[in-house]
Amino acid sequence: MKPPLARALVLDFGGVISKTLFETHDLTEQALGLPPCTLKWLGPFAPDTDPLWVSMQRGEITERDYWLTRSREVGRLLGEEWSAMETFVQRARGADSETVIRPEADRAIRMVADAGFKLAILSNELDLFYGASFRHRLPILQRFEAIVDATHTAILKPDPRAYQDVLDQLKLDPEDCVFVDDQRRNVAGAAACNMRTVLFDVRHPRMSYSEALQHFGLTFD
Repeated sequence: MKPPLARALVLDFGGVISKTLFETHDLTEQALGLPPCTLKWLGPFAPDTDPLWVSMQRGEITERDYWLTRSREVGRLLGEEWSAMETFVQRARGADSETVIRPEADRAIRMVADAGFKLAILSNELDLFYGASFRHRLPILQRFEAIVDATHTAILKPDPRAYQDVLDQLKLDPEDCVFVDDQRRNVAGAAACNMRTVLFDVRHPRMSYSEALQHFGLTFD
């Protein structure tokens, strides 16, 4: 017997809805006036190029520590001192926010919303990294019933309270929600709270979204 359909899709933002900064090095280099192939660290796409990423995956540093280090490195390439990740993201990605949204994410979000299911974002650093105005420049985010951002709550995944916050805002039980994140520790945290989970593979976004959509009886054509 098949389990009942889920009622809400809960997404991380960076990496799941937006492309990672690893995937957009060429755009970053153009935006900052850096020579092509200046940025060589590739995180999950080539861990052997990125010992710092491996250290983060081992839990030796936090994700925020990782990106703050990269931000400072890139700032120094320009002869500047960047003390906030927000500076890196805003300078690298410019004013056209929609260019960094995964087409698979855009399509899946529309499919879920159009089918009458709920949508939520649970992020550790949406406004911290992208700036407070970023979400208002993305029409697709108007589809979301709840956006829970640790920039403001100060409760980081995988703290159980982060997941409970989004469940409370959706007014749903954990079993009714599918949580999607590209960080294994965050997915494990959601599973411990009895949410359905999908570990998002940034190398295969269509496959990951297809897995999530199955919980709603939906499929990509």
